[in-house]
Amino acid sequence: MRPKAASGKAIIVLCLVSFLAGSLFMSRSLSRSYVSEEEDQHLAKHLSKRLEVQKDCDEHKRKLIESKSRDIIGEVSKTHQAVKALERTMSTLELELAAGRTSHRNSEFWSEKSAKNQSLQKAFAVIGINTAFSSKKRRDSVRQTWMPTGEKLKKIEKEKGIVVRFVIGHSATPGGVLDKAIDEEDSEHKDFLRLKHIEGYHQLSTKTRLYFSTAAAMWDAEFYVKVDDDVHVNLGMLVTTLARYQSRPRVYIGCMKSGPVLSQKGVKYHEPEFWKFGEEGNKYFRHATGQIYAISKDLAAYISTNQGILHRYANEDVSLGAWMLGLEVEHVDERSMCCGTPPDCQWKAQAGNVCAASFDWSCSGICKSVDRMTRVHRACAEGDTPLFNFRFFF
Repeated sequence: MRPKAASGKAIIVLCLVSFLAGSLFMSRSLSRSYVSEEEDQHLAKHLSKRLEVQKDCDEHKRKLIESKSRDIIGEVSKTHQAVKALERTMSTLELELAAGRTSHRNSEFWSEKSAKNQSLQKAFAVIGINTAFSSKKRRDSVRQTWMPTGEKLKKIEKEKGIVVRFVIGHSATPGGVLDKAIDEEDSEHKDFLRLKHIEGYHQLSTKTRLYFSTAAAMWDAEFYVKVDDDVHVNLGMLVTTLARYQSRPRVYIGCMKSGPVLSQKGVKYHEPEFWKFGEEGNKYFRHATGQIYAISKDLAAYISTNQGILHRYANEDVSLGAWMLGLEVEHVDERSMCCGTPPDCQWKAQAGNVCAASFDWSCSGICKSVDRMTRVHRACAEGDTPLFNFRFFF
């Protein structure tokens, strides 16, 4: 059968319905598209705000963390400063406490010393002549020239306050031949000061320390002098020179020098601790030459009090200089205490500058002193008048 043809009216209606349906579909599609774009814009705006809020939040957190960090650092710094301040306060208190203890000990020490000194023999100067077991001929040459002996020695000690003694320790075998020889010599001349010390060339710094300590414990003197047994001394000029500094505290008198620090082993005056004085080739600090020097009573008391902690170098004059270096001490460079042997001492005496001590620098004393001491004395001696004109009021 052949299908029946649709009427034109039906076709028109069908087309119209299709158009309306298409329009409605397109309208909904466009509506959905517009809604989607609006939603996207709204979502973008929302996300942007969220990001800004998140950014603000992160910035706030960062500032908060930084602020807390700064606060923490500040607190740590404050705490550190407080700890340092507390440490300084504690250190100050410790120093004050130590000073108080030291002051108390010093007060006791000086009270005891004052009481002890009242029982000690008063003197103006104690002159210790450093000697050795093998130096009897040197001692005899000194006794025959510038050193008073016998009753004259006692007289200047009693009337002038000038004590002169040969200073020596003991041998490594107490009571041996060497010690007995010194005992016999002392019983004859009565001019020795014996130290609790074992004699030895490399122990001179210890001997010097013990000499000042022992002398200060036996005599209440204004000055303590050390001199070698190969040096010529004019006692009158020496004590007159010392008297010029009697009113000054902490005086260190001698011929000040600054010799080289010898690092090479085997040479005379080698300094094993040379490295403490800087680079090789350096010189020592200023100190009095070892042939003769003098210190005032307060410095002798200082050495006596601190003898256990005073460092001793190889050379005794350097050791004494080191002990003086860290104190408020007046260093007196007294050139009359280091004149040469004739004709030097003669020329100076003729010019009115009598020498307190004479020796040869090349020999660190009078060269061949046993043979030459008498000749030096004849040429350089001041005579007895200056010594007996000296006045010391006890």
